[in-house]
Amino acid sequence: MPSSPVAAPPTASERTRQLRRVALSGLLGTAVEFYDFLVYGTVAALVFGELFFPGADPAVGTIAAFGTFAAGYVARPLGGVLFGHFGDRLGRKSMLLLTMGLMGGASFLIGLLPTYETIGVWAPVLLIALRVVQGIAIGGEWGGATLMVVEHAGERRRGLWSSFTQMGAPLGSLLSTAVVAYVVTLPKEEFAAWGWRLPFLLSVVLLGVGMFVRLKVVESPLFAEVKKDSAESRLPILDVLRNPRPVLLACCVGIGAFTAQSLLTSYMIAYATGIGYARPQVLDALTVSACVALVVLPCASALSDRVGRRPVVLAGAVASAALAFPVLSLVDSKSPGLLILAVVLGHGIAQSTMYGPLGALLTEMFGTKVRYTGASLGYQGATLIGAGFSPMIAGSLVAGSDSGTPVAWLLCGGAAITALTVCFVRETHRTTLTEPAAQPTAPHTEEISA
Repeated sequence: MPSSPVAAPPTASERTRQLRRVALSGLLGTAVEFYDFLVYGTVAALVFGELFFPGADPAVGTIAAFGTFAAGYVARPLGGVLFGHFGDRLGRKSMLLLTMGLMGGASFLIGLLPTYETIGVWAPVLLIALRVVQGIAIGGEWGGATLMVVEHAGERRRGLWSSFTQMGAPLGSLLSTAVVAYVVTLPKEEFAAWGWRLPFLLSVVLLGVGMFVRLKVVESPLFAEVKKDSAESRLPILDVLRNPRPVLLACCVGIGAFTAQSLLTSYMIAYATGIGYARPQVLDALTVSACVALVVLPCASALSDRVGRRPVVLAGAVASAALAFPVLSLVDSKSPGLLILAVVLGHGIAQSTMYGPLGALLTEMFGTKVRYTGASLGYQGATLIGAGFSPMIAGSLVAGSDSGTPVAWLLCGGAAITALTVCFVRETHRTTLTEPAAQPTAPHTEEISA
C-alpha cells in the first residue's frame, strides 16, 4: 500500500500568521476572562454588600462582599491544577475553550441571581458558588493562553508576544470599568434594582467573540512534538511537586504585582468612595490607568527580551514600594486629578512593569510536559496570596485605623516579597524551550524537566 503523504511543514509566513492569531486569541480570551472576573470586583465594591449581606454594618458588608471576591481567588489554584493536568495530557486548545465557556456562563448566571431579599441565605450561597466556578475557570485560562503564545513564538521575542496575554488584564479592566461607569449613571435605586446586572449579562457578547477567535487557533507545536516523541506525564502535578522550588519561586515572584493590582483597582473603588470621591471619579482614574498599562506592559515585556526578565521585574517592585506611601497620600488629598495620578503611578506604571514579564518568565521555568500545570499553579498561587485576600485585609485594617496607611504597607510588603524572590530566580529570557531536559548545573536552575 502507498504510504500516506507527509504534510509539508508550515512556511515562515504561515507560522507568523498563526502566531498573530494565537496572540489575538490570548488577548481576547484573557480580556473576556478578566472582564468577567473584574466586573465582579467592581460591582462587589459598589453594591453587593447591601444586596447579598443586608443588615450588616457598611464596613462589615464590604468585607463580606470582598470575602466572596476572595472565594474566587481561592478556587484559582484548583483551576490551575485541574486544567493544567488535562492541558498537559490532552492539549492546550481544548482546555482554553472550556475555561472560556465556564467563565462566561458563570458570569451570565450571576447577572440572573436573585438577591437576599428574594431567596434569603441562598443568595450569598449561590453567589459564592458561581464565584468559585469563575475562579476555577480563570485558574486554567491564564496558563494555557500564555504558554500557547510562548510556545508558538520565536526564541528572542517571547516576552513581547506573551505581553498580548498580559494585556488582557488591563483591557478586561478597561471594558469592565467602561460598562460599570455607564450603569452607575443610573439613579441609585435603579442601579441597585437591576442596573448592576447588565455588565454580567453583556459578557455573553464578549464570550461569543472570544470563542470565535479561539476556535481558529492550532495546537501548540511544542506540545504536539512532545506528545509524538515521548510518553506523557500521567500526573503532571506530582511531577511538578517532586521539585517544588520552581513553583514556590513562581508564586512568590508574582505576589507584588497581584497585591498592587488588587489594592489599586477593586479595593480602591471602595476606599476612595468611602473617603468622599464620587464613583465616576474613581472609575475615570481606573480607566486612565488601564490605558497607560496597555502601553507599559508590551514595553516592559519587550525590554525583558533584551535585558532579561529579572531586572525588569525588580525595577517594577522597587518602584511599587517607593511609590506606595506617595500614592496613598495623593489618594487621601481628595483631588480627582491627583487620584488619577496616584492610580496611574501605582498601577499603570509600577504594577505593569512587574506584571509584564511574568507571562514569559513563569512559562520558561517549566518543561513542556508539565508547563501548563507548573506555570498555572505558580501564577494562581501568587494571585491567591497577593490579590485574593489583600482587599479583605485592607478593608479590615482601614476600618480599624481610619487611615489608608495599612494599604501602603501592604503594597510595600508585596513588592518586597517579589524583589527578594527575584534574587533566587534564574534568568530565563535566553532559555531554549525545545532543548532536552538538562541536568542542573547551577544553584539557580529553576526549569523542571521537559
